[in-house]
Amino acid sequence: METDKRPRASIRIAALLFVILLTLLIYRLRDHAAGLAIYGYPGIFLIALLTNATIFLPAPGVTIVFAMGGVFNPFLVGLAAGAGGALGELSGYLAGFSGEAVVPHTRAYERLSSWVQRYGFFAILVLAAIPNPVFDIAGVAAGILRMPLPKFLLAAWIGVTVKMTLFAWAGDHSIPWILGH
Repeated sequence: METDKRPRASIRIAALLFVILLTLLIYRLRDHAAGLAIYGYPGIFLIALLTNATIFLPAPGVTIVFAMGGVFNPFLVGLAAGAGGALGELSGYLAGFSGEAVVPHTRAYERLSSWVQRYGFFAILVLAAIPNPVFDIAGVAAGILRMPLPKFLLAAWIGVTVKMTLFAWAGDHSIPWILGH
């Protein structure tokens, strides 16, 4: 019985270390993310992936999507950013899957965990769709609660795509107004 727990514990520790290292790397490289935009939609995908992979550290993804909406087709920007953003949210899910030590059991965590446990797919979708600083906690809760990965990814993809498309659309309509065109 003891040997059955070792591989699982090793996987959890490896996942936690991976998430911590990835978050620190992305945080250090955050100022260079805008340079990826010159690569068009694949660059937008990568920006969203990298900026959404950080846990609890700010990254400029939404502002870049807003600006790119004024340069490229905002619907396609939203799709590219939504796909990258959903994959980036795996870091929170993996952090939660690795164990509960990542998030202290605060009132906010308890509330989000309760929502994710009660509403599952729809909680992740709604929390991913609205700009808020707590989605990382929801992703961690989904990992801790062992929400099936495909279900988490689909909900995150739909929610992040809606959010990013709205930001890109706003950028498309705001940038000409700001520039006076």
